[in-house]
Amino acid sequence: MTTTYQQKLTADLKIRLDKVQKAMQAKGFEACIVTTAVNVFYVSGCVYNGYCYIPAEGEVRHFVKRPDDVSFDNTAFIRKPEQISEELQKAGIALPTKVLLETDILPYSETVRLMNTLGIAGAGNGSVLMRQVRMIKTAFEIEQAKACARKHEEVYRQIPSVFRRGMTDIELQIEIERLMRQHGSMGIFRSYGLNMDIFMGSLLVGENAEAPSPFDYALGGAGTSPTLPLGAAGERIKEGDTIMVDMAGNYTPWMTDMTRVYSVGKTSEAAYKAHQVAREIHAAIEATAKPGVACSELYDIAIELVKKNALEPYFMGTKLQAKFIGHGVGLEINEPPVLTPRSKELLEPNIIFALEPKFVIPQVGAVGYENTLLVTENGIEKITIFEEDIIEL
Repeated sequence: MTTTYQQKLTADLKIRLDKVQKAMQAKGFEACIVTTAVNVFYVSGCVYNGYCYIPAEGEVRHFVKRPDDVSFDNTAFIRKPEQISEELQKAGIALPTKVLLETDILPYSETVRLMNTLGIAGAGNGSVLMRQVRMIKTAFEIEQAKACARKHEEVYRQIPSVFRRGMTDIELQIEIERLMRQHGSMGIFRSYGLNMDIFMGSLLVGENAEAPSPFDYALGGAGTSPTLPLGAAGERIKEGDTIMVDMAGNYTPWMTDMTRVYSVGKTSEAAYKAHQVAREIHAAIEATAKPGVACSELYDIAIELVKKNALEPYFMGTKLQAKFIGHGVGLEINEPPVLTPRSKELLEPNIIFALEPKFVIPQVGAVGYENTLLVTENGIEKITIFEEDIIEL
């Protein structure tokens, strides 16, 4: 009998919950309460407005504000967080004293209300614990990421068919976004942290690739509004420009991250040279990365090749240079680990991460590319598989 998606999801939820509870037990916490969409989904398989109560042992309890058709076992419909303690006591459950809350994300007022209703003076950081647990993917999550990659690749394959000379970068991005939605993209995608708003991804053309942005992404772009200073700026695409496409792979809940570069006709020799160095960086890191290797070591490999080719002024930007070359990917586009020179994280089996060494060539645009990679017991498996040279339009 064929196993359905729902059957796989149900089985995987048990695995994911077990991972969370073991992590809680290892740190000595009795309960974790999550309310952000990404973490509620991770442990329940859906998103609801409310609070998911995860004990260190035993069954999860769902305290739901809306919608009113949530049908989990152990569900109580509430109007306010103060009812959580009432419902726990009704169920004969002692109020926990050592609790994890999503203190990186949860508003201060909500944190205080939850601590007051539980009668505790402080809480541990559940945001960190959940991200650490989610960093190691299950077989189901890896399967979902690979399914996402196939659609991600197909959209990029069709980009030349929607390009027309004389377009602006925004006009091209709209056409790519249309392709994405036709292939099942969910549109907006989840990212972690304050001031990380982005819609369906970034498209950088020509000189706009040099524009710095306050957002903590690999490259910037001026954007079209001061409220979202990132990405395409409404500029006309010219002959010789490079077009860096970094549009989201959010075709399943578990995302992929992939960047490719197109050019209008031939571009500059400097651009081709830098792009080739990006290829060398990918090859060197893929040959080195395996369980136990430090993320900082991978960053050092990249920097060594950049310096060897005298490309430091152009690496990861010009006016403002990013200090990382990769990051974890999963339910959020920016999960741990992060590949920085100061990272203390080691690669582990079943981590999925994006590798994105990029260069900005003044007056030409951005080059380099990004792939999503899986750490296996023996090394690296490439998840996003698509032409890696500069693609001429």
